[in-house]
Amino acid sequence: MFSQLSDKLQDIFKDLRGHGTISESNIDAALRQVRLALLEADVDFQVAKKFVARVKEKALGEAVLRSITPGQQIVKIFHDELSGLLGGDAAPLNVEKPGRILIIGLNGSGKTTSSAKLARFLKKQGHAPALIACDLQRPAAIEQLATLGKQIDVPVYTPDPGEKNVQRAAAAALEWQNRSASGGHSLNIFDTAGRQEIDAALVEELKKLKEFLRPQETLLVVDAATGQQAVSVATHFDNALKITGIVLTKLDGDARGGAALSMREVTRRPIKFAGTGEKLDQFELFVPDRLAGRILGMGDVVGLVEKAAEAVDDEEAARLERKLRTASFDFNDFLAQFKMMRKMGPLENILGMLPGMSNVQGLSIDEKQLKRTEAIMLSMTSQERTRPDILNGRRRQRIARGSGCTVTEVNDLLRRFGQMRKMMKSAGRMKRTLKELQKLHR
Repeated sequence: MFSQLSDKLQDIFKDLRGHGTISESNIDAALRQVRLALLEADVDFQVAKKFVARVKEKALGEAVLRSITPGQQIVKIFHDELSGLLGGDAAPLNVEKPGRILIIGLNGSGKTTSSAKLARFLKKQGHAPALIACDLQRPAAIEQLATLGKQIDVPVYTPDPGEKNVQRAAAAALEWQNRSASGGHSLNIFDTAGRQEIDAALVEELKKLKEFLRPQETLLVVDAATGQQAVSVATHFDNALKITGIVLTKLDGDARGGAALSMREVTRRPIKFAGTGEKLDQFELFVPDRLAGRILGMGDVVGLVEKAAEAVDDEEAARLERKLRTASFDFNDFLAQFKMMRKMGPLENILGMLPGMSNVQGLSIDEKQLKRTEAIMLSMTSQERTRPDILNGRRRQRIARGSGCTVTEVNDLLRRFGQMRKMMKSAGRMKRTLKELQKLHR
């Protein structure tokens, strides 16, 4: 997410911090590079121009030029302006009754998946969401929504086969909600049809549906990889339907991400959520201040802690910690720890949330290697994972065949694991020695 822009901005500010004094020429040179970096990241030309002008005006202030660390002051100004450009404070979702959320967007933007992701997100917050299938154009859309609903254990309303009238389908969904055993759901998420392009028929259909439903939220789902076109799409939808917020999808696959910076500025509508991967749990609140920090290499420690709290089981973490302390850690524990880490999402994204880690040269995570490591452990029997010392040549060959790896790769993993256990034993012995020394000196 924003990797190209992030790398370039960090290089620019690293150079700026290196100057003992800051002059107007230093700032002009740096901001020229900033403007080019923004344009290369697909930020709208006018948005980039106004943004740089605002930064320059504040950066040339007397307080900055006379500061002991002017380079740091300018980075702070840039961070604040970038947070403002992305939307300032995060805008909360309106979940008041009657609790209706309309999801709109073009074909392929990820509306149906985002609807399910949002339902999962709201369910974890204690709400009782329901998914309403109102995409009567794409044949597989209703079936897809029903499948996703089962995966997250959220009820899904599917219209009668052959139904072509969206408003009639929505009315039937509201009747279904009122008849439900629980007395209705607190939030209804309506997944609507998209088109390849914005057309009069699509807009008219959505207008009528919105007038009928009177939703609290009308969220536009936009694929971040569409670049400049995303700004045009957002503007057209907002003019016609007065959207209340934006959901950016596929941020994990878009290295540029300039659409996010442009859309908020052009539409003046907040970006409320971001899809950061294909999995249903890879969906998060869009917090401008945190994202600005990640773009500038300052990390997002709060976000990292939240991810860890959601993914890590406290009892399991305590059990693993005890085993580490007693040096009785085996492959069963290693596999449990491995799965716990994977729940937090791609490891490169996790490292990017640590301050200063996003621009460390040569730092990368080989996801294929991680999958091979996991496959090797899964190909072991429970006994082999508990007692790695019984892994003779024949067993290693079987594990290699079962995991699709070579015997050399299996041997490498066993060697690294053995070294790790030795380190644990050494640390345990050192702790015991220190305790004995403390007793002697009492």
